[in-house]
Amino acid sequence: MARFETDSEARRLGEALAALRRACGLSQAEAGRRAGMTGQGWGLYEAGKRPGLYRPDVQRRLTAALGVRPGALGDPTEPAGAARGVSSPAVAWEGPPARVRRLQLSNDDLAPWAAAGVVLEYVPGLWPRPRQGCVLEMTDGRLLPRLYERMEDETLILRGGPAGLATEESLPRSAAGEVSAVIARLEFG
Repeated sequence: MARFETDSEARRLGEALAALRRACGLSQAEAGRRAGMTGQGWGLYEAGKRPGLYRPDVQRRLTAALGVRPGALGDPTEPAGAARGVSSPAVAWEGPPARVRRLQLSNDDLAPWAAAGVVLEYVPGLWPRPRQGCVLEMTDGRLLPRLYERMEDETLILRGGPAGLATEESLPRSAAGEVSAVIARLEFG
């Protein structure tokens, strides 16, 4: 009785391994040496008579000896050689990420959320969620860091300022040229 019963899937993987080895121009002995085994051991994998060819770690070891990706065993038509870059055909590319800007706080208007010296990173045009930090680029050119609460009609409801976070501040939306969400608070030192 045979020690290992071969099945059609093991034979298919073994045949794919043999095809990849031949495409690389290697003998079983050389491929086995590169994988740290004998040529006879390599031949058993190709014949589908050695258990373990299903295991990802075994597939990585064998395909690495050939210089191909483990996925090449599943698709023998895939060209041998170095792995290609990462791709995802199901997700549309939206372009480069938005340009992140920084603003260093010079006062404690947002303490304890962010104190003087903290650097806020924000993305222009990215609208903040409730209770998220934001930077308002005012129509007069000033940058006004605040915590965004909500918007009522054409009025921005914010927290922060000389009175601290305990006080709500109302600001006409027309006074702010752009409202940008804070994506990071950086504290140095």
